[in-house]
Amino acid sequence: MTLNLNDKFLRDFISAEELQNMQPMVNTAHQMLMDRSGPGSDFLGWVDLPVQYDRAEFDAIRAAAEKIQKNCDVFIVIGIGGSYLGARAVIEFLRSPLYNQLPKKTPEIYFSGNSISASSLKELLTLCEGKDVCINVISKSGTTTEPAVAFRIFRDMLEQKYGADGARERIFVTTDRAKGTLKSFADQAGYQTFVVPDDVGGRFSVLSAVGLLPIAVAGIDLSALMQGAADARTDFADPALDTNACYRYAALRNILYRKGKTTEILVGYEPYELMFCEWWKQLYGESEGKDQRGIYPASVIFSTDLHSLGQYIQDGLRNLFETVIAVKTPDVLLEIPHDPANIDGLNFLSGKAMSYVNDTAMLGTLFAHNDGGVPNILLELADRSEHSLGYLIYFFERACAISGYLLGVNPFNQPGVEAYKKNMFALLGKAGYEEQRAELEARMK
Repeated sequence: MTLNLNDKFLRDFISAEELQNMQPMVNTAHQMLMDRSGPGSDFLGWVDLPVQYDRAEFDAIRAAAEKIQKNCDVFIVIGIGGSYLGARAVIEFLRSPLYNQLPKKTPEIYFSGNSISASSLKELLTLCEGKDVCINVISKSGTTTEPAVAFRIFRDMLEQKYGADGARERIFVTTDRAKGTLKSFADQAGYQTFVVPDDVGGRFSVLSAVGLLPIAVAGIDLSALMQGAADARTDFADPALDTNACYRYAALRNILYRKGKTTEILVGYEPYELMFCEWWKQLYGESEGKDQRGIYPASVIFSTDLHSLGQYIQDGLRNLFETVIAVKTPDVLLEIPHDPANIDGLNFLSGKAMSYVNDTAMLGTLFAHNDGGVPNILLELADRSEHSLGYLIYFFERACAISGYLLGVNPFNQPGVEAYKKNMFALLGKAGYEEQRAELEARMK
């Protein structure tokens, strides 16, 4: 089994009857998803994406990745939100957070355009000095400020270094299929382009060209990743809560929300899960946080954060629950050596695997937090492989859709995201925002 939902640490908080009472609502949410009758139905392309993707583009992505691997030392991925979080999450989960420092045959991969930091951009430009560079800019429109500014700067750097013709061979654009500023510019400049699907929102786009090109450049097996997601799609076809772990997760978190558990903490026990948690936070935060409702998504990496946030989780406000990702099969076996002097008093651990100690820390924490009044959902993932991660990605995407419908919101729009953009454009003096700028300036006085 690729993924198992263990409810042992929920039994003091949710009864079997409560869960079964959710079945009619889950059935309705499932039907809304499958017959595309619910809100946001124009953005359900991700549902069948693992089996209905463009095979020709898939081959083109692999070919472009091989070209990038041969021609550059540094690959810069420019995008914000869903345009970079998924790819970075997959690369760090399957390779390492230290991917760029470890020996490998693939380029270093850095992410830009996800902030408006001059320091960050300058540091990346410095890292590129004396190295061959390729870039992939990812934007549906091409006008989002953060990636657009970064693209200007890196495009200028490439054109100065290689000339316009040379830069053309090093710039890859992932954007709208047919329209938008970036698509028009890329076609005029002769850049190779890939498609941001019209019916897949950014936070659901990791298994499209948006995520797959950077992932392929890192040497990750795309077919295995997609097969994992395809297998999850098959496994979650029946909405019955006793067999569908994905829908059970959605139902359980909604039951907890109705009991006042308004914050969910995603817990990993490996540093390589950090960016996956960041991807998850966008997926759920942007999908559910609407109409003055929603579960607040937070995350921690244990045991590190047990020494910083552990006290609050154990004894603080009882408005939270945890969802723990446990990778069952360790990918590294490292034993703790024996110390004849036993300086640290830890010789009782001599000869034990680090993974065993980590698993024991997890179990001890689950019991402690349960005793402190914190419900825990335990997701047991088979291993750290492309197939398992593809399965987990689809699990969370589909659960997010069902959970949003159970919550009574449109899981596929993000009206609140536009508010800061409009204010920023107005204050920066963009044409067409003059009236809003005057209003904001008056408020500042």
